[in-house]
Amino acid sequence: MSDLLTTTSVGTHQVRLDGPDKVRGRAPYAYEHPLTDPLYLYPLQAGIARGRTAHIDVSAAEAAEGVVYVLTADNAPELASTDDGELAILRSAEIGFRGQYLGAVIATTPERARHAAGLVEITYVQDDHDVELREDHPASREPESGSGDVRTGDVDTALAEAAVSIDERYSTPMEHNNPMEPHTTVALWDGDELTLWTSTQGVHPARATLAPILGVEQEKIRIISPHVGGGFGSKGLPHADMMLTALAAQAVPGRPVKYAVTRQQMFSITGYRAPTLQHIRLGARADGTLTAFAYDAISMSSQTKEFPEESTKPGRMMYAGDNRRLTQRVVPLDVPVPSWMRAPGEAPGMVGLEIAMDELAVAAGLDPIELRVRNDPTTDPDTGLPFNQRRLVDCLREGADRFGWEKRNPQPRTRQENGWFIGMGVASATYPAGRQPGSVARIRRTPEGYEVSIGAADLGTGTWTVLSQTAADALGVPIGQVDLRIGDTALPNATVAGGSTGLASWSTAIVSAAQELRSEHGADPAIGAEAQGEAEANPAAEKFALHSFGAHFAEVRIQPTTGEIRLDRMFGMFSAGQIVNPSTARSQLIGGMTMGVGMALHEKGELDPRFGHVVNHDLAEYHVPVNADITDIEADWLDEKDPQAGPLGARGVGEIGIVGAAAAIANAAFNATGVRVRDLPIFGDAFLPT
Repeated sequence: MSDLLTTTSVGTHQVRLDGPDKVRGRAPYAYEHPLTDPLYLYPLQAGIARGRTAHIDVSAAEAAEGVVYVLTADNAPELASTDDGELAILRSAEIGFRGQYLGAVIATTPERARHAAGLVEITYVQDDHDVELREDHPASREPESGSGDVRTGDVDTALAEAAVSIDERYSTPMEHNNPMEPHTTVALWDGDELTLWTSTQGVHPARATLAPILGVEQEKIRIISPHVGGGFGSKGLPHADMMLTALAAQAVPGRPVKYAVTRQQMFSITGYRAPTLQHIRLGARADGTLTAFAYDAISMSSQTKEFPEESTKPGRMMYAGDNRRLTQRVVPLDVPVPSWMRAPGEAPGMVGLEIAMDELAVAAGLDPIELRVRNDPTTDPDTGLPFNQRRLVDCLREGADRFGWEKRNPQPRTRQENGWFIGMGVASATYPAGRQPGSVARIRRTPEGYEVSIGAADLGTGTWTVLSQTAADALGVPIGQVDLRIGDTALPNATVAGGSTGLASWSTAIVSAAQELRSEHGADPAIGAEAQGEAEANPAAEKFALHSFGAHFAEVRIQPTTGEIRLDRMFGMFSAGQIVNPSTARSQLIGGMTMGVGMALHEKGELDPRFGHVVNHDLAEYHVPVNADITDIEADWLDEKDPQAGPLGARGVGEIGIVGAAAAIANAAFNATGVRVRDLPIFGDAFLPT
């Protein structure tokens, strides 16, 4: 399947096929599936960060109107496995973080469940807790599932002998996924069979995770999720809310139980991006070429379950140098469990790295683009493999032309308009171009055309549309003859929509199924003829370093009296292989860039060390970009196909848009004011006179 697919629909603008139903309210999300006589869940959550429950008095709740059941560790169904600390809930009185589930009230209405939950009296035995990440924390250790350290050459000597060097520390804060659709699960047990209508980025992966914990065969669990209202990684793994709903429904068999996680509960239950501390030292010759690269990073994790935010990942392959040291450490604390958030590792990692490269350019007296060009490697510094298509330099140069980079004054604090300082900044972008094996597609000829089935997920990203385009071209028919079925474990297996691998993985399975159908049944199959195809591991991954690249350009204005910072315009140029649908791809790239604006200027979870919880745990106080913050933002891409990426020649675009975006804004702020901000987000007081 190395030959690229001949395309007619792929590469063209197609209106989102799911759009009309969503606009009319006909596309059912998890909570909206019509079910008979549902019950509603409201959780009981820990009010301390560490300790245990001494007593939980549920008598008043049980006597409240409409209450059907009160679930606690005393009466919760047994679990077959407790290996996953995040999902092994209601096992004991121990408390590992504030907000941990201690039980749930199940009632006939959401209001009755919430009221009764407030009647439960919980007595605690409180222990000392530790929720503060610091560089010298004694519990710091190498991640259990990390990529390992990189040590080549003599970094310290090379730094000491470098003609130009920098030695700085950077940090990124706790950030929180806030999709418009909250995490929602509806659970129904019928005998020993469980049906879940849930908001997930992968129905089959979620089932594979839950089944051994619940002690049932995978075939006994059906997960239905045709439409998902955003995820950004937070719905890529099952979290405790899904398990709590399943256990609650097990206590009331035969009746569906609904649970929509509230916005405030999301800040402690459904994952977040852990904060990072990054120490970066760069050494270079007088011409700016790197001779030494040291990148030591620490991220926060949880005592309950480890999840490392590996911010050193992009540093392993981004720039060359004979002397390199990269180390990643985690500090387990008494905090909720971190998880995936758009471009985990790469997004925070490129903040420190790309600000550091800007600082090195200033120290060397070079244009920041020229510095990156001089340090662009031809092979992957980490593996030694050649790149599939490393067109970073093309993105930088074409993006600079499109953005008007030649108007940038390299001397900070020199351009003013109406009392505002104006500055431009640039940063590189990169993300792995992966493909997961194991997805299976089934195609069946129907009187109207072809039914194409695969258990893929659409998070609002356009999966319904781009997979229909892929199938249409693979079958050689108009897109209107494709009837796509996704989002259900009753359909063939599909890997998770994560890591920008969804389209590459699922499309490979669909093309394979189309080829099998033609091979077995000819060019005009009979009604009812069907075939299956599976996506195997990409053989190119053993021969090439598979990555996408891009360049972000930002222009900001800063008011020197108040410190107010405004993003005037932003442009991203990307190399991502074949673009299947320009409309949905542009939406994905701009969405990622907008999240980068949030990283740079707005988003920070304020964790109160006294109590161990995020105090700004709603969208009134946890700031995200709004329309007024996004004035002129645009994305474009190089015209290309990647023969190493799969039959479409396409690589994912879901995450590369956020990587590097925040650094470009921070670098623009320096160009505007001469003030270097190394800790995100950038607040106005950084630019005020001290």
